[in-house]
Amino acid sequence: MDSNQPARFLVIGGGPAGHAAATTAAMFGADVTLVEDTIIGGSAHLLDCVPSKAMVASSARLANLRAAEGVGIGGAGGGAIDMDHLDAHLARVTSRLAAGFTDMIESQGVNIVRGRGRFVSPHTAEVDTDDGVVELEFDEALVSTGSRPWVPDWAELDDRIITTREAYDLPELPEHLVVVGSGVTGVEMVHIFSSLGSQVTLLVSRHHVLPHRDTEVAMVLEEDFLERGVALLKGSRANSAKRDGDEVVVTTEDGRVVTGSHCLLAVGSVPNTQGLGLEDIGVELSGGFVEIDEMQRSSLPHIYAAGDISGKMPLSSVASVQGRIVGRQVVGRSVEPLDYGKVAQAIFTKPEIASVGLEEVDAAAEGRKVRITKVPLAANPKALIVGDPRGFVKVISDPATREVLGGTIVGRHAAELIATIALAVTAGLRVDQLFDAVLVHPSLSESVSEAAE
Repeated sequence: MDSNQPARFLVIGGGPAGHAAATTAAMFGADVTLVEDTIIGGSAHLLDCVPSKAMVASSARLANLRAAEGVGIGGAGGGAIDMDHLDAHLARVTSRLAAGFTDMIESQGVNIVRGRGRFVSPHTAEVDTDDGVVELEFDEALVSTGSRPWVPDWAELDDRIITTREAYDLPELPEHLVVVGSGVTGVEMVHIFSSLGSQVTLLVSRHHVLPHRDTEVAMVLEEDFLERGVALLKGSRANSAKRDGDEVVVTTEDGRVVTGSHCLLAVGSVPNTQGLGLEDIGVELSGGFVEIDEMQRSSLPHIYAAGDISGKMPLSSVASVQGRIVGRQVVGRSVEPLDYGKVAQAIFTKPEIASVGLEEVDAAAEGRKVRITKVPLAANPKALIVGDPRGFVKVISDPATREVLGGTIVGRHAAELIATIALAVTAGLRVDQLFDAVLVHPSLSESVSEAAE
């Protein structure tokens, strides 16, 4: 490449990683082309993540109205959801975000090519567009094509056996939804549909929901599920989901049978790396994921991978940071690798669950000596004022240095409150520094300070 010419940077996939990489590189003068065959903003982000959170917000408003003292609302069961109206709302949110992402990318001078791209040589790609095949040459490239829900071979999708992608465009509310999978996506789906008014049965393959989280966290969530009438089938690993007229019959490995109106599969996702020609040009894959180093480089150093296909944390926030790391490298800017151990994450149930850094379950597994302090939200004045005192704030620190190593929050607005602990973890603050901040009273954030104290 002529050193006086801007780097030719190709991005395949316009999700959070691709968007961040394209705009970052373009701002620093790169000649950027972004290839996308579906929706700018990312299918997993705009067709899974955003709709699920919009449904959480809508279902929460309905639940709050039902529970509000002195407020009467009509409809069977004390208020009903209009699925057509909800679907239209989700479509508007997605459309506006996609348009915003597109405008942002184009405002930076990025050339958008609509179609499906594939590599035909280490420095050449082809894109199948509506007007034919377009050939693109590049100096460096990013693959950020995301993921899709995994469908096990014992299930066949139709209008009643669905994944999360189909859950946001249902013509009517499921009468009885059987959810298979009790990880993050599964419990969020349980929260949404039980709040909207569906009868819900959750198949839990382990001893409790969220098997990779602290048992204490899972217990608070399970208590909420049971209070709202969710049936929990523990130790139940599904091995069949079949349509039977207007019903779905789900069976488990231990012989149990559950019949519902719909079955939602929340059993993981698979990376979208097939058909890209990656292995043909020498990019190494492992289980369908692109193998990368700490700077997002694949086995071909000029080809990067970010987002879900990188096999790291499947979070939009992580994908965006990975994309910015790539975008800066392409134009020769200095950059530090992402520390995945300091990434904040949340589960949007009721109560919300958020964590950052070291968790208690991980410290125990590693045999690491830590100090754990916990404050129940039942002792927080603001939690009592708003009538939702469930949950707790837990801070994990090093007993010798007092450095904040991590934290977990279960309760109202946990996804927002975790920011304080995340900042402490990222900056290497001590617990006394976290406590020294004088916070608003009354506020939920006071419990963070008290846990640090």
